[in-house]
Amino acid sequence: MSEHVRIYVDGASRGNPGPAAIGVLIEDDAGQERARISKYIGTTTNNQAEYRALIAGLLEAAALGARSVEIRTDSELMVRQIQGSYMVRNTGLKPLHREVTQLLSRFSSFHIRHVPRKLNTRADGLANKALDEHAQDSNRPLS
Repeated sequence: MSEHVRIYVDGASRGNPGPAAIGVLIEDDAGQERARISKYIGTTTNNQAEYRALIAGLLEAAALGARSVEIRTDSELMVRQIQGSYMVRNTGLKPLHREVTQLLSRFSSFHIRHVPRKLNTRADGLANKALDEHAQDSNRPLS
């Protein structure tokens, strides 16, 4: 396993709050996929889903043995809050921000950057896949 990984994260909710899911893709320096997460997380806001995707990605990167992470996300709010240029005022985001900060301290270095949505399509696709699967499961009749 590479000591440095790139983590692409995305959280999605249909409604704000609404049914939500996370998508995470982790790749090594050679661009080889090392992990992917596509998971329904219940009802929450879009911003909370973004943070929960990042938490899942950081936990997975640590489990893979990464020491350094580069995070790419299309959530400019989350990037600016983690960089410290925006304060975290929302009470629902404060504990998630705190958890991210604690997880990031486990790595020797990290870099987080905002990318346009078109450069985060794989993580977005994983989040939406989980939402679509949950919607299909919810519409199935009970046997």
